[in-house]
Amino acid sequence: MCGRYALTTPPEVLAALLHLQRMEYDLVPRYNIAPTQMVAVVRADAERRRELVPMRWGLIPFWAKDRTIGARMINARSESAALKPAFRQAMRRRRCLIPASGFYEWKKLGKRKQPYYIRRTDDAPLGFAGLWESWNDPEGGETLESCTILTTDSNDLLRQVHDRMPVILDPDGYDLWLDPDEEDPQRVVRLLAAAPSEVFSVYRVHTRVNSPGNDDASLIEPLPADTQERGSQDSGLPT
Repeated sequence: MCGRYALTTPPEVLAALLHLQRMEYDLVPRYNIAPTQMVAVVRADAERRRELVPMRWGLIPFWAKDRTIGARMINARSESAALKPAFRQAMRRRRCLIPASGFYEWKKLGKRKQPYYIRRTDDAPLGFAGLWESWNDPEGGETLESCTILTTDSNDLLRQVHDRMPVILDPDGYDLWLDPDEEDPQRVVRLLAAAPSEVFSVYRVHTRVNSPGNDDASLIEPLPADTQERGSQDSGLPT
């Protein structure tokens, strides 16, 4: 799964890398983005222009009676999203990218859980495969846009921490994934494989990340006893 992540990439760098043509979200460094918060999302409009917009993390299906269901929809399994009532329409017509600098995962160590931070070894931003939906509040009439992050089986490195990981798209696949005219889910599912182990670094971080109220640069710093591990078939994770 993916339950917390960071986005610290400068706006101008992100705009250039993602070929953004419109930005409606004021980016500031975020080190502990949590479910139900507003997050930055990239989507293509009808003219295929890429825009960065704010959405609530936790997809609220268009048929939902209230927004509380979104807290349980922060992730969607890529293997079955095209079949699930909550996600199948979005899988056809409302695909998006959710940019990140890295993400957190927790490993069970006896009776406690140790958080790890996962990022690319070259510090390049990540593009999570996401889905978005528009929901109209039946009581207040408000329209709320929300999103979910697709997940897949973990690669060999991340499997040592958790059995699921976010789908991290190759930049070569962004155009197809965001194409508003491509409504056949079978044409895009090939993009949803786990990213290779060798491009990631994984290391332990402080348990301060457990609280969404903490949001500062110290959260992504390795614990002092750690040596940063680079992805490989024979490298173990620090414990």
